[in-house]
This record gives sequence, C-alpha cells and structure tokens, in this order.
Amino acid sequence: MWTPERVGVAVERVTEVTPARASVWRLLTGRLGWSLQRSRRHTVERNEYEIARWVGHGWWPPRDASRR
Repeated sequence: MWTPERVGVAVERVTEVTPARASVWRLLTGRLGWSLQRSRRHTVERNEYEIARWVGHGWWPPRDASRR
C-alpha cells in the first residue's frame, strides 16, 4: 500500500528534493487522481465453520512442558 511517506521517499530518491507530506497528498489526489482507500477488516467470503474446523484439526504440535 502506498502512503504519502513512501511516495515522498520515492520522490526524494528520484528528484533529490524532500517534499512536504501535504505536497505529496496533493500530488496523489489532485494530479494523479488517486483516492483514499482502506482495506476491509474482514472478508465477505469468511466461513466460520471452515475456520473452526481448521483450528480444531490440531495442526500445531503439543507444547513441551519443559520449555516453559
């Protein structure tokens, strides 16, 4: 995901000029037409039954009592 900080670093590497964060935001939204996007917290296809089955299957080895 591109953030204004990461874009600012890329601009600085190419142009050797450090842009202000607000300038980077204006570049992304105004000149390039990008919009703010946030990832979803939880998928639409989430299947609680399959998750419980997978977790309950016992994929992990038992903890060794001597390592505590």
